[in-house]
Amino acid sequence: MTATASSPAPAVSRLPVISGRQDALDGVRAIAALMVLLFHVAASTGYLTKEPTAMTRLLSRGEVGVPIFFVLSGLLLYRPWAAAVLGQNRSPGTGKYLWRRLLRLMPAYWVVMAVAIGMYSRDHLSDVPSMVGLATLTYGFDMHPWWTDHLGPKGLGQMWSLCVEASFYVALPALAFLLDRWARRGTSVDLRARRLLYALGAMSVGSVVYAVAVLRASNPAYWGSLLPQYLGWFGAGMALAVVTVWANASPLGPAARFARTVAASAAMCWAACVLVYAIASTPVTGISRLNSTNAWTTGFSVVLYGLVALLLVAPAALAPAGDRLAGRVLGNPVLAFLGRISYGLFLWQFVVIFVWFDLTDHAPFTGDLLTDFPVCLALTVAVATVSYYAIEEPIRKLGGRLTTRRVRTGEAVAGR
Repeated sequence: MTATASSPAPAVSRLPVISGRQDALDGVRAIAALMVLLFHVAASTGYLTKEPTAMTRLLSRGEVGVPIFFVLSGLLLYRPWAAAVLGQNRSPGTGKYLWRRLLRLMPAYWVVMAVAIGMYSRDHLSDVPSMVGLATLTYGFDMHPWWTDHLGPKGLGQMWSLCVEASFYVALPALAFLLDRWARRGTSVDLRARRLLYALGAMSVGSVVYAVAVLRASNPAYWGSLLPQYLGWFGAGMALAVVTVWANASPLGPAARFARTVAASAAMCWAACVLVYAIASTPVTGISRLNSTNAWTTGFSVVLYGLVALLLVAPAALAPAGDRLAGRVLGNPVLAFLGRISYGLFLWQFVVIFVWFDLTDHAPFTGDLLTDFPVCLALTVAVATVSYYAIEEPIRKLGGRLTTRRVRTGEAVAGR
């Protein structure tokens, strides 16, 4: 039976989604946020400092939620630029892109920052440089912060990764420009896509080399908290973006076949994800990625964490619209909702943890994980829900209206 214009061939119709919201990716984002929350509650209760067991090792790698976030950012943010390189649309405007990122990232963060500083660090309010660095997410460039550990002051300890994320947001237009210039030397869509993947592969290798090299620096904790160490994880997501767009540009080409294979093998990918996570939970990655001082364990942690994130994200990223497995496993209503409020889950978790511990008179690094985690989860979900509907969504809608008004004003001026 041959395909007609009214009934496209299955091979052509089952292509990855390259625009719009995807519930399955929201589900992935929810998993990442919950893993980070569980990791931080386990660390705060002292559970991770107990005698090493299989469970403590598994929980100690909950920080893998960070590379999952980074892979998602690389995928979703670079996709419009990848589409432009491969002839699917125009390059996004840098000003509009940065404006949207600013509105997405900063307002809710500023509220959390004000609460955390007001509760725990009022004595440092007169330290103007530190306050400016915190308010602009540039404090990661301070080599000697007063909180000493390059993570963040009390209540904001997880924000080091938000500093890295913000650095990637700012760097992405320039990075996309360089990739565009490199890829356009190719004379066809296939050649351009391959050149993009080669460059992103080189960038990922470079990030591993950087991670190992900074161990010899005089201040490895500082250098290890900067963007170059994490470009490999962002690059993995950017490579997925290239594959999704390439598949749509060449529906019968190798990228489309690869996407269909991965989507059809989702269960196998997720099983492999669990296996790699288990391997990453062994001493092969050291005590913790943030505390690693060994070149081998550092290299293994960067690579294995990246593989965990890639194996989790890829089946959802490459699945066609309406894919049942991705929809049921990752895009179900609960995970999809938690994914929508995941930024709040990330932002508020330490404030919630410390408030709960204060209310229950927990001494530092004491508590019962089985009791404290469900309570902290419920409280964080509640606060994140309020943050989403009271701050994030109104700001997003306001930004959309302002952007539309600016576009209409520009068109009116151009038409005079």
